[in-house]
Order: sequence, then structure tokens, then C-alpha cells
Amino acid sequence: MFIVLHRKIFYVISGLLMAASLSAILAWGFNPGIDFKGGSILEIDYKAVRPDILMLNLALARLNFEEQNLGGRAPLSLDQSIRPTGETGYIIRLKSITEEERLSMLKALSLNGANVPEVKRFDSIGPLLGREALSKSIISIALVLLAIVIFITFAFRKVSEPVASWKYGLITVFALFHDVLVPTGVFVALGHFKGFEVDTLFVTALLVILGFSVHDTIVVFDRVRENLKLSHIDRNKKTFEIIVGESINQTFVRSINTSLTTLLALAVLYVAGPEITKHFSLALLVGITAGTYSSIFIGSPLLVTVERWQKK
Repeated sequence: MFIVLHRKIFYVISGLLMAASLSAILAWGFNPGIDFKGGSILEIDYKAVRPDILMLNLALARLNFEEQNLGGRAPLSLDQSIRPTGETGYIIRLKSITEEERLSMLKALSLNGANVPEVKRFDSIGPLLGREALSKSIISIALVLLAIVIFITFAFRKVSEPVASWKYGLITVFALFHDVLVPTGVFVALGHFKGFEVDTLFVTALLVILGFSVHDTIVVFDRVRENLKLSHIDRNKKTFEIIVGESINQTFVRSINTSLTTLLALAVLYVAGPEITKHFSLALLVGITAGTYSSIFIGSPLLVTVERWQKK
């Protein structure tokens, strides 16, 4: 009953988190990866000593200048960003380049053959494909939310008192909005301060978060439904607030243990996994934590709040 009785405290905590996330999004905006805006990504690894980032930037800037003055050709204009990875590597993000430009760039990165790097990954996506990926990502998230509302409304169709089944669906969507907004705000802030990018892997993480969170929410809602049925059969005089509080208590340990085991696996993946999965696992860590919180401290107490509003 503690969670239900003090639900306003948890509402305030969630409100602050959502307000901070929205403020970050509005103030700084997204930092889209090459999946959405087009471009190239090059991951290299130096077997010898890794050169300083300043040396590589100077080498690439010199390459731009040489291309500009080579037979009147247009400048290469790489517009690159270089980020360290591991102990001896770099990840370089730049505009979409041709094969000839890639070879020239690798020559510059080898410091004229003094320290030749190994190419571990090279991907290039055009701007049209990037825009298509962005639109499909938005559509996929919208369709998932719609499917969740329809499913929950159908699953709880026999629950009409004291809260209608479609309201279970709306409360679930609000909780899911919270679960998606918080990691999005975190990544927008990290994009502003640390250069983190939002790509299709991040969208995949959001879809995973939606699935995990709705599963956790349904477990609690289903226990509420069962306790309502038992209360009706036994003709108990329990209030809806007490029934929801007991349902949370009955599922609390299960929800926490399930989330902890998942978070431990993700933490290991973040620490020991490859560089390409670090942002993916970080998004899942933040999102699943927010989802577990919302399922227990937001979604179920909102049932009581809605029931109180109906009485008024």
C-alpha cells in the first residue's frame, strides 16, 4: 500500500524526469547518425601506437587542401568527427565518400605510411536511404503503440468496473511514453555533450524497451484483474485502492528480480561488449530501468487516480 498511498511523490519524480527529457530535446535536438542523415562511418585500429586525434585532424585537413588544389578539382570537404574506441582505435564519421576518396583518406590516416591502420568497418549510406530509415522508424514506433492499446483493450475487455478496459490501454501508453522519453532525453543530452548519435540501433532499443515495459505493466494489471474477480466472488468490501496496492505487493518482487537479471546482462554487455553495441546496451539499461519504475510506481497507481477522478 505504500506505493499507492504515496503515489503523488512518484508522479512528481516521473514528471521531473519527463520535463528534463523534453527540455533537452527542445533545447538541443537530436544528433542523427548516418542511418538517418546519410554519410559514412570508418572504424580503424592502429597495431602500433595510436596517433593523437590532433595529428589525424591535421592530416585530413591537409588532404582536403591537397584535393582542392589538385587540377582544379572540388575540395573533398570530409566534415569528419573522430572518436577514440578501445585502446588503439578510432571511429570516424563523415559525409558519404567515394572509393577513391576512401583510399586517399586511409593514406592520410596512415600518416604517409608511417603508421598504417587496419580497417575494421566501413559503412556508407546515401541521404535518401537515411530519410527513408527515419520515416520507417517513426511509423514502426507508432504502430507498436497502436497495437499495444488494441491488445490491452481486448485483453481487459471484461474488466469494466471501476475502470473501463480502454483506460487500462491509455494508462499503459502513458507509461510507455515515459519509458521511451527518458532514454531519448538521456541520449539527446549525451549527444550534446559527448557526441552520441541517434541511429536505427537506438530505435531498435526503443522497440525492445516498449516490449519489455508493456510486459511488466500487464503482469501488474492482470493481477489487479484477478483480485477484482476474487473480491467480487468473495463479496469482500475492499476498495479499489486496496486491491491495486495488494496487486503491486504481490508482483513487486517478481518485477524487480526479472528486471535485475536483465540489467545485469546488459551491464556486462556494455562493459565487455564491442564498441558497436555500447550505445545500444546503454539505451536498454536506461529504458528498462525507467520501464520497471513506471510499471510499479506509475501505471498501477494511475488506475487508482483515474478511479478517484471518476467518483468526483
